[in-house]
Amino acid sequence: MSFQDQLNALFVEESQVPEEFRIEELHQREYLSNGEMKKWTGEVTEVYSPVCMVTPEGPKRKLIGTYPVGTDKEANEALNAAIAAYDNGRGEWPTMTVEGRIKCMQKFVYMMSQQRDLVIKLIMWEIGKSQSDAAKEFDRTVEYINNTIDALKDIDRQSSRFEIEENVVAQIRRSPLGVVLCMGPFNYPLNETFTTLIPAIIMGNTLLFKPPKHGTLVHYPLLKAFQECFPKGVVNTIYGRGATVVPGLMKSGKVNVLAFIGSSKVANDLKKDHPKLNRLRAVLSLDAKNAAIVTKHADIKLTVSEIITGALTFNGQRCTALKIIFVHESIADEFNQTLCDAIAQLKFGLPWTKGVALTPLPEPGKPAYLAACIEDAKANGAKVLNENGGATNESFVFPAVVYPVNSKMKLYREEQFGPVIPVVPFKDIEETIDYLIDSPHGQQVSIFSNDVEEVAHLIDPLVNLVSRVNINTQCQRGPDAFPFTGRKDSAEGTLSVTDALRSFSIRSLVATKMNDTNKKLLNEIVKDHRSNFLTTDFIF
Repeated sequence: MSFQDQLNALFVEESQVPEEFRIEELHQREYLSNGEMKKWTGEVTEVYSPVCMVTPEGPKRKLIGTYPVGTDKEANEALNAAIAAYDNGRGEWPTMTVEGRIKCMQKFVYMMSQQRDLVIKLIMWEIGKSQSDAAKEFDRTVEYINNTIDALKDIDRQSSRFEIEENVVAQIRRSPLGVVLCMGPFNYPLNETFTTLIPAIIMGNTLLFKPPKHGTLVHYPLLKAFQECFPKGVVNTIYGRGATVVPGLMKSGKVNVLAFIGSSKVANDLKKDHPKLNRLRAVLSLDAKNAAIVTKHADIKLTVSEIITGALTFNGQRCTALKIIFVHESIADEFNQTLCDAIAQLKFGLPWTKGVALTPLPEPGKPAYLAACIEDAKANGAKVLNENGGATNESFVFPAVVYPVNSKMKLYREEQFGPVIPVVPFKDIEETIDYLIDSPHGQQVSIFSNDVEEVAHLIDPLVNLVSRVNINTQCQRGPDAFPFTGRKDSAEGTLSVTDALRSFSIRSLVATKMNDTNKKLLNEIVKDHRSNFLTTDFIF
């Protein structure tokens, strides 16, 4: 079967979907607010899958469900519920013992795991992620929650003692910040969202949670677990158009932490809406255009393998994806040919296709945007090197290797967030450093070289331009124990299992002068367990 025949046959009739992967329409008519699953009778948004079904009228995106389009009224009710639950730090949740909060989170993990099959299926259908990657996302998220619990235990153990300095005795612990507004991305609607949501909750904050535009239904099966595992008002969901409901929340000045994963422009606008910036903490993971630098001393076979994974995992729709490749001109031809050959071997299909590497794109306007980027590159002197590069069928786009890319092109500047690989030839390594200096992004870079002096020479300037330098490997977030952040417009704050707990809390202490009266006072409080903060309990 020719490539074009395969492309034309990509989408199937609904009857041809394997039984175990079929999905029933999920029409959400409730939302979680102030501990209640409140009924919704207003406007709804229809959710269409990037997976098209063949119909007599041609391929059509499959309707998989609907969800509420909330208004300012519901958003403000959720905000007031979160404020009341926090109660200026006096609420049940912020004053609960760390051990008590951990038990609630453990119950949540148990209830969440019971929804595994449905959540995985929703990830597949709602954003087009392959079955294996959707399962990995769910399982990695559960692992992340368990690792977060373990990390909090470690932090609490280190704090379960008094410190004495200059005749002052104190106990130093971490305490919550207040109301957190959490907004996650569509590409990892569960995992990336939970990397801020989970640490925010477990540290004693209360939460306003707005699911991503693509990936909203993914969270619906988990709302009951949030309701049953945490006190009322701790977790509140917000639905509706972000431009409508979110600015009012920020303008209220009552949001203490903005946890946002998305574009820097949106993050900047949201921060500007807040009237008390000194009271607002921002934890942001934003734009990135991570570069690969392939020198003449690179192992081309290894390099191409890593770049394929780095640039095309989930169709290149990752903030950590490799989005521009700099290749030394002396090896450019061999590199490009090897890269094109490797792409030709990638399997494309629907999310349930075994071994599939390339799937349909969830954003309706993305194929047209990528086509425009390719045409812009051609108009400025580049070519699509690989056979069938950029070929499209409805929501599916086959990867395109574009060469030689230069500074006049959109692909040089813009984060394409899709399966297009811009390749830039260079003569002098300084050209690549200049690109990173001028770039508004500063998340990561990958160096591909086996020359010791060359790699060492690059490391020292690059660690001051980006937050992570990868040697002979793709850019990536994990392991989750490592810090994940960025410079410039790519991030604010640091996320990792432990760093995230710190990001959503502040060090607080109780202190007094060392004298007999105060020692007796502290001993009685600790001995009789009269305070949840002032305690020497050790969590095992």
